[in-house]
Amino acid sequence: MSDDSARVIIFDTTLRDGEQAPGFSLDVQAKLTLARALDALGVDIIEAGFPIASPADAEAVRQIAREVRRPVVAALARCRPQDIEVAAQALEPGERRRLHIFLATSDLHLSRKLRITRDACFEAVVNAVKLARQFTDDVEFSGEDATRSDPDFLCRIVEAAIRHGSRTINLPDTVGYGTPAETREFFENIRARVPNADQAVFSAHCHDDLGLAVANSLAAIEGGARQVECTMNGIGERAGNASLEELVMALRVRPDRLPYDTAINTEQLYDTSQLLARLTGEPVQANKAIVGRNAFAHEAGIHQDGVLKDARTYEIMRPQDVGQTPEQLVLGRHSGRHAVMRRCETLALNVTTAELEQVYRAVIAFTEHRKAVGDGDLRRIVERLRTSAGALTGQG
Repeated sequence: MSDDSARVIIFDTTLRDGEQAPGFSLDVQAKLTLARALDALGVDIIEAGFPIASPADAEAVRQIAREVRRPVVAALARCRPQDIEVAAQALEPGERRRLHIFLATSDLHLSRKLRITRDACFEAVVNAVKLARQFTDDVEFSGEDATRSDPDFLCRIVEAAIRHGSRTINLPDTVGYGTPAETREFFENIRARVPNADQAVFSAHCHDDLGLAVANSLAAIEGGARQVECTMNGIGERAGNASLEELVMALRVRPDRLPYDTAINTEQLYDTSQLLARLTGEPVQANKAIVGRNAFAHEAGIHQDGVLKDARTYEIMRPQDVGQTPEQLVLGRHSGRHAVMRRCETLALNVTTAELEQVYRAVIAFTEHRKAVGDGDLRRIVERLRTSAGALTGQG
């Protein structure tokens, strides 16, 4: 793929890597429901599961492959014949199928976890790619712990995988150890050193152990990667994966520095995020970028005043661009009079200038006992003030 290609492929692994996280497991029907939402969202590839892991995983992959037809449906397999065959069987009903095979390439994993030599690793990768190609032309190879692998050995593995038919090469930062500068350099160097690199799409799969997964994914794109593996809400093993919504909106908001695009329908991001939260029972962090309930909320009076005059003063994207509600002014103890007046206007309470000061003071007093003032609370505040004023007028 050419260096100047501006299109980034979104490989969603919410249903595989994301679903493996403790507390996030989904049954077959829930996986199918979410797969349909990811299809509507516009992801290019859905990694539907790891079929050898369990009969339920295999069945989920099979049903998704049968019913979700637009995106590529991928299934994960180790570089073992049985894994590949089971994954291929699960994908069989699909129209667009990808076998995603993986094997660790770092000396740490080879010696301490797998207890095999580099030569054995090399042979297993070559044999696995050859076998996978018997089932589909769309084969992706991932070198687990690639960013901590010996570069010479990794280049040898990548060259062989491409030569035998892998058209996507994924180089994961499996433990979230990388930094943006070295991630970009890593992808640039591997692609420059592998002679047949132009015959494959390079992919990034970054974990968030240091909170750098999205930053590292963006750096990988700058280094030549044109596929990014990510999850909704950033869920996944340990601290999670690169967050799909953050990555996509970074590309959307900063085309001046990141001139790449995706096929994601960003207006569906919030609803998809909320669906995932309902299906897993795991709420989205309130201050989560893009999809958190506070991502576009403003309580401080200075901020509220700015947003009311021009939303761009404190918002770098429109809430509705990601499916959130526009102008989210929270009435709390830091709020200003302008926000109180705007909320009253929205609720058709027709507060006069004279009444506004009393309403504002009542709102601030209310927040001594409650964190925020809801619409019902504001209506009752206005009604009480008017009732009190009427009573006083009657006594006069």
